[in-house]
Amino acid sequence: MDRSSVTVSIRTLLIALLVAVALVAAYLLGGSDDPPAHAADDGATGSTAGEQARLLTMTGKGEASAVPDQLSFALAVNVTRPDLADALDAANASMARVLGALAEQGVAKGDVQTTGLSMDPVYDYHASGPPTLRGYRVAQRARVLVDELKRGGAAVSAAVAAGGNDVRVSDLRLLVGDTDEVMAQARAAAVEEARTKAEQYAAASGQTLGDVVTVREVRARPLATPVAALADLSAYRVSQVPIRAGRDEAAVTVRIVWELS
Repeated sequence: MDRSSVTVSIRTLLIALLVAVALVAAYLLGGSDDPPAHAADDGATGSTAGEQARLLTMTGKGEASAVPDQLSFALAVNVTRPDLADALDAANASMARVLGALAEQGVAKGDVQTTGLSMDPVYDYHASGPPTLRGYRVAQRARVLVDELKRGGAAVSAAVAAGGNDVRVSDLRLLVGDTDEVMAQARAAAVEEARTKAEQYAAASGQTLGDVVTVREVRARPLATPVAALADLSAYRVSQVPIRAGRDEAAVTVRIVWELS
């Protein structure tokens, strides 16, 4: 091959290389004008998945009251005898009389619950010398429920009359039989108050309430079971102990979250 042919081949190769470089550069420059793949149009017809829901939170408090309609009291029979067997027999007999008197007042067997039994020695202590055994004390305890308050005083008096000095009545409690119904009324009132306030705020801001998102009870005050002022009625000898029911109140506070539309 002569020198002129070699020169022509090198020149042709350089020209082809320059053309290839120019094509690559043109391709790269042209691609930079295309919009990024993730830069989609966010117009009104686009997806709304990223929008945050508008919420309104409101609390409401509801109250409901009820007059106690039941009476509960603690009953104890205490007997002391020189012999333990005699003391136990005497306590059993005294409790049987008391339970019989309660049954005559309409107290059902299922409304009397035994709560304790104890048998303890009783000693006499002297200024000098060891103590001497005087006998044994037997105590039987029960909790009584009178399901009609109007019969409560008569039931207490009958128990005291039947047991005599051996019986003690204490811890009187005035109860509402259906506490669930009273609490349900308080909850309904709490929800109604929360909804009323939420509707007012929504209307004032030109919006309306949507669906309920959450409901939570944040505070509850159930019906109280107060102990009556008469703590020990064993000394009373009256035909019927006077009992006044008064009124108990329950309260509930709820927190509700609504969507706004």
